[in-house]
Amino acid sequence: MRNSPYDFLSPLQRDKRGGTVQNIQDVIRDAIVRLDLAPGEFIDKKALCEQLGTSRFPVSEALGRLADEGFVEVLPQHGTRVTRIDLADCTEAMFIRRALESEGLRRIAPRIDLSLIEAINRSMQEQQVAMAHDDRIRFHECDIALHDMLLDALGYERVKTAVFAARAKLDRLRLYMCTPRRQASTLAEHRAIVEALAARDAAAAGRAMELHLDMVMEELTEFAAANPDAFEPGEKTIAAA
Repeated sequence: MRNSPYDFLSPLQRDKRGGTVQNIQDVIRDAIVRLDLAPGEFIDKKALCEQLGTSRFPVSEALGRLADEGFVEVLPQHGTRVTRIDLADCTEAMFIRRALESEGLRRIAPRIDLSLIEAINRSMQEQQVAMAHDDRIRFHECDIALHDMLLDALGYERVKTAVFAARAKLDRLRLYMCTPRRQASTLAEHRAIVEALAARDAAAAGRAMELHLDMVMEELTEFAAANPDAFEPGEKTIAAA
């Protein structure tokens, strides 16, 4: 559609598994996570249907599912809008990640093998390239890939599921905060993790992950104070780690 407010949306993949509603849900969620749809922005369902080339029903169903996930909210007689970021939810999500991922590294470190270290080093190189090109989306993807490798090495599917659920609460923030400063800090923090793993030092690996996630939360506090419109109104404090 010409002059669509949603030109940035990916076209539906008609042959993708999961059906039309699932495909629409994935496309809209991705746009929210990538901040193409900003916190507090109202969604024009008619324009969305036209852009995606679909009827109103599957779009409404997809938005209903996204409301259940906390990405949008339905306001009676006003419409549907992208939710603002809930700092309390983010705090809880990071608490879960910190506990599980740091303990995971303590379990992985003593038995880490050379192939995983090599894969992690390749990921570090990819992060450096993304940072050099100021590609925050690619850097974010490489960051997530590194954490996923470590979760895969742990081998606990329920832990991985819990971390993925917690991380979903943080995805929008990670892209907001993926500044050159944060990228450089993340790279240095990841290096500390890799060095501890290569030394098979369980205690150091766990501490390095804790420090990494604590630093993210510290910068999140600063970001929330500087960008109140992106957040739900209320107390903007982070519980001490």
